[in-house]
Amino acid sequence: MGAADQHYFDALRAAHFPPERNHLAAHITLFHQLPPSCLDELTRLIRAIAADTPPPAAALREVYSLGGGVAFRIDSAALLAIRDRIADHFFGALTAQDRGTPRLHITVQNKVTASEAKALLARLAEDFRPRPLAITGLAAHHYRGGPWETAFAANFRGPRT
Repeated sequence: MGAADQHYFDALRAAHFPPERNHLAAHITLFHQLPPSCLDELTRLIRAIAADTPPPAAALREVYSLGGGVAFRIDSAALLAIRDRIADHFFGALTAQDRGTPRLHITVQNKVTASEAKALLARLAEDFRPRPLAITGLAAHHYRGGPWETAFAANFRGPRT
């Protein structure tokens, strides 16, 4: 995300995500798990995509309930097209969970009681207005059983249309 959006969502996570579970900055998940053996190939593919692709248009559409948490729904046909390009490349390596189209979102609270989640949803929905969301790049992370470690990141550098 752009710096301002990253700061906003990181602050929400810091305030509302259980600290023992908050091991990663605010993010939009495109894939849950790719085999570690794909890392070099994924790095090359993402860098190629980032080099020729402009930042995708995206918008925050609503705040919604996860039951035990709260997230912001994102609309971005362009980001889904980028995700499809990656999915096509790694088709045979995708898990069942990653074969479907994701519902793009940013989780700001999870694994809390329903009443905590309902209170935060009401508070965030009160002031929410749909707005553009800056998407600046793509990254991959290694899961280390709690903390996540960045494998690589690449910013979009393609010409804006």
